[in-house]
Amino acid sequence: MGVSRRDFLKISGSTLLISSLSINLDPVKAYAQGLRIKNAKETLTVCPYCSVGCGIIVHTVNGKVVNTEGDPEHPINEGTLCSKGASLYQIVNNPLRLIKPRYRAPGATEWKEVEWDWALDEIGKRIKQTRDKTFKLTSKSKIKEKAPDGTEKEVEKGFVVNRTDGIAHVGSANIDNEECYMLQKLLRSWGLVYIEHQARI
Repeated sequence: MGVSRRDFLKISGSTLLISSLSINLDPVKAYAQGLRIKNAKETLTVCPYCSVGCGIIVHTVNGKVVNTEGDPEHPINEGTLCSKGASLYQIVNNPLRLIKPRYRAPGATEWKEVEWDWALDEIGKRIKQTRDKTFKLTSKSKIKEKAPDGTEKEVEKGFVVNRTDGIAHVGSANIDNEECYMLQKLLRSWGLVYIEHQARI
C-alpha cells in the first residue's frame, strides 16, 4: 500500500488529535515530578552564567543533583529561566565535566590533570613573578604648564603610579556585590589597572 507524505501527515495528525482528546496526562506529569524531588534537599542558589543573577532551586538526594528549576519567589526571574539557566542540571551531571584543574606545560601538546593545591600555588607564584618584573613606581607623562609670562609649554613630569601593566583580570558574573568589592580591593592592592568584568564584555 502506497502512502503519500500528505496522507501520512493526515493519519499522524488525526491519531494525535484522538489521543489528546481521550487522555489527560497532567496528573501523570505532576505525579512524576513529585517523585523526582520527593525527600530531596532543597537549596537556593544563583545561576552561574551571566550577571542577571536569576534564582535557582536545586534539589539534591545524597549529594547528587536530581532537579534544578527557577525560583518563583526570586525578585529577578520570578521562576523563569533562559535556555542556559534551564540547562544547569545537565552541567552538574555531565560525565565530561572537568572537576580538577588541567595544566599544559610550555611546548607540550597535551593537558595533564593536576591537584588544586599545586595549581593555586603555581598561579600565586606566577602572579608574584610577573608583578615584581613589571611593577612601576613612577611614570613620566607630558603635561601643559603655564610659564610666568602666561604662555603654555609642554613639559615632561614624573608621577607616582605604583602599578603593574603586566597583569589583567576578568571577573566573574557569578559573584555578588560584596565579593566584587573584596576582589577589587585585592586587585588594586596588587597594582592592577586593567580590571574588567564578564558582565560588561
